[in-house]
Amino acid sequence: MPDTIWTNIFRTPRDNQAQIAELWQATPLFAGIPEREVRELAGNMHLRRFGEGEVVFREGDQAAGAILVFEGQVEILADTRRLALLERGDFFGEIALAENDQRTATARCREETRLVFFLKQDLEEWIEVAPRLGNRFLMNLASVLARRLHEANLLLARHCPE
Repeated sequence: MPDTIWTNIFRTPRDNQAQIAELWQATPLFAGIPEREVRELAGNMHLRRFGEGEVVFREGDQAAGAILVFEGQVEILADTRRLALLERGDFFGEIALAENDQRTATARCREETRLVFFLKQDLEEWIEVAPRLGNRFLMNLASVLARRLHEANLLLARHCPE
């Protein structure tokens, strides 16, 4: 029970903060970023609960940041075709950290789900404060995007006639 009447409802609780940091640290986005920094960033990230079948975003929506599955499952859809099924520790929407653009697919929860939002605005503020680490993160992001593009090219090559 908190010992105050008023609390900051936007701050991530400390127990969740540690778990969020641990999950992000295990992704290639945060490779080479010290745990202490990831923990600090996690305290500013936004944890949100979604119900079964609830849409996180739709194709064409304005993108604002990357999203980590903290708990539950999210399916990524293009029209009605499922592109991916994501679970705890998986992340998606990272293009939004590099480009102010619209979402390229729809994300929908398959069950009760909690998601962590890492907003582009928070990334930009962090880069201002810690440019070397921000640069490391941006290199990691470029690597992730390159790998995803490579995988997409391989899929297209397999499924498109010459």
